[in-house]
Amino acid sequence: MKSVSVIVPFYNVESYIGRCLDTLVKQTLDDIEIILVNDGSKDRSKIVVDKYIKEYPEKIVYLEKENGGLSDARNFAIPYAKGEYIAFLDSDDYVNVEMYKDMYELAKRENSDMVECDFYWEYPDKKKEDIGVIYNGKKEMIEKVRVVAWNKLIKKEILEKSKVIFPKGYRYEDVEFTYKLVPYLDKVSFLKKPYVHYIQREGSISNNQNERNKEIFDVLEHVIEFYKEKDLYEEYKDELEYIYIRYAFCSSLLRIVKIEDQNIQQNLLDLTWEKVNTTFPEWKKNPILKSKKDLKNIYLKTINKFTYEMYTTMLSLFQK
Repeated sequence: MKSVSVIVPFYNVESYIGRCLDTLVKQTLDDIEIILVNDGSKDRSKIVVDKYIKEYPEKIVYLEKENGGLSDARNFAIPYAKGEYIAFLDSDDYVNVEMYKDMYELAKRENSDMVECDFYWEYPDKKKEDIGVIYNGKKEMIEKVRVVAWNKLIKKEILEKSKVIFPKGYRYEDVEFTYKLVPYLDKVSFLKKPYVHYIQREGSISNNQNERNKEIFDVLEHVIEFYKEKDLYEEYKDELEYIYIRYAFCSSLLRIVKIEDQNIQQNLLDLTWEKVNTTFPEWKKNPILKSKKDLKNIYLKTINKFTYEMYTTMLSLFQK
């Protein structure tokens, strides 16, 4: 058994994957395997990858499949992983060379089900450190966890036991994956240092705003159904309601107002209001929302039909 398996799907990233692999093959953790998944790439990425396979055959496992998207490629690779712990990394990002050694040693020291680290948002002309909040218990985790897969080390046994996988064919796959995994995580550890460089580039899925933004409601509904099927919904209802509100009126709203097509934008704004008030008609009474006094929650408390239309109009104008 390896200590850590790092799963790296790639698709048309010939300009980025070399840097990603440089930081993986030089990891200070010796007992590591790098599982590369060629998700039907059409550019010269495979030529770049072949050089690393030839030079580091003891570290790299190469898999190939027809294009199915990021979630499908990650799910495809999980059964091949021989690591005690599994990590996911996007092929256009890169990491510090000490990352997996430091995370693995912390996981072993604290017998962790998952370890989470901080990261950088890296733009062409600047970078910003993302410092996470330390949360205690599963309820706080739902409320505060950063829903990205690539800053985490997860015990493989947990993935096998839970059978949680990434949703194929949807954006926001990390949202669904993370929240479904929460009930199975009894011990989470935190490495308070930024190790991942999260690259922000034009044309990437995360920066391309269009009608598919509405898929956030699909994945959140998948999460709610999952908790109901597991008889966990009543226990975590307040937390699930709170994150639903927060996604709808904060991060999702900020993406929607960047959509250039005004008809699509307005349809999604209407859909957002309808989804929130249909799924959680009493959301204004949410105890987490009512108890918090930070700026984001003060803003959320002010939302009604009138202010929602006012805010969205102002945000839309600001984007022009």
